[in-house]
Amino acid sequence: MSKTILVTGGAGYIGSHACKALKAAGWVPVTYDNLSTGWRDAVRFGPFEEGDLTDRARLDEVFAVHKPVAVMHFAAINLVGDAMRIPGTYWRNNVMGGLTLAEAAVAAGCMNFVFSSTCATYGDQDNVLLDETTDQKPTNAYGSSKLAMEMILRDFAAAHGLNHVIFRYFNVAGADPDGEIGEHHRPETHLIPVMLDAIAGTRPGLTIHGTDYATRDGTCIRDYVHVSDLVAAHLQGLDWLLAGKGNRVFNLGTGTGFTVREVIDEAGAVTNRPVPVTEGPRRAGDAACLVSGSTRAEADLGWRPERSDMRTMIADAWRWHQGPGYER
Repeated sequence: MSKTILVTGGAGYIGSHACKALKAAGWVPVTYDNLSTGWRDAVRFGPFEEGDLTDRARLDEVFAVHKPVAVMHFAAINLVGDAMRIPGTYWRNNVMGGLTLAEAAVAAGCMNFVFSSTCATYGDQDNVLLDETTDQKPTNAYGSSKLAMEMILRDFAAAHGLNHVIFRYFNVAGADPDGEIGEHHRPETHLIPVMLDAIAGTRPGLTIHGTDYATRDGTCIRDYVHVSDLVAAHLQGLDWLLAGKGNRVFNLGTGTGFTVREVIDEAGAVTNRPVPVTEGPRRAGDAACLVSGSTRAEADLGWRPERSDMRTMIADAWRWHQGPGYER
């Protein structure tokens, strides 16, 4: 059996961590990335193939050269504000690109597909602990585009036998515990890295987007999972597929929600520095509360998040922010 895995978006935050974990487990991760948001210097755990998901000829070439046994599909754009403002970009990139990738995989006989989806497919369902059977009601083009890709995979399974595992992420945080790679987006919009930039003085401050939600302190609640725990689940999902256990959907979250203010308080405690904060209006498309209520990943895969307590996630991210690999 081939030991090669095609990792789309392998130059990005989660994809690069997945490549490191795959290499450590004895796989050969081949990164496929157009570098629009990823970083070339994050590709250090296997071969690199530059290309766009919508370029079928380029995908066919890469499949023919490397003959991967599976695809791990991370490549996507994911800014909620942009998804509300320019939805067509999300449908073009996330759906058309994902469809082209699925078609190329089937044509190449690569019939195992691990997909990076999102809890944003559930939309805004207050006071609901979200599990894999919860109705999917996305409120923005990002969530809608990920849901569309889930539906494509189901149709391709029925028509072509494309085996797949779908992971619906909650908020991913933290960094490689070794400090080798970490979270750095262009532009950066995620709470923890933005907050750490504000603490470090590399941006003026952190804006809380909305303080009037129906939550315990008026700010949004999210369920956070460490990136190392997240990619561990992907390796377990890969094993699940290769063992012929069938198609499956898994939430990846801890079941514990933190408000924005609670995360800010934890960051102040971890760094022993003040967090400069201003308050702003809500962002369109943001849900008030997204928390996993699922135990399926633990029951089926044996997955247990080991580094997903908030202080560890912030401490690992802070170490990365202070290290030489983080471009300021």
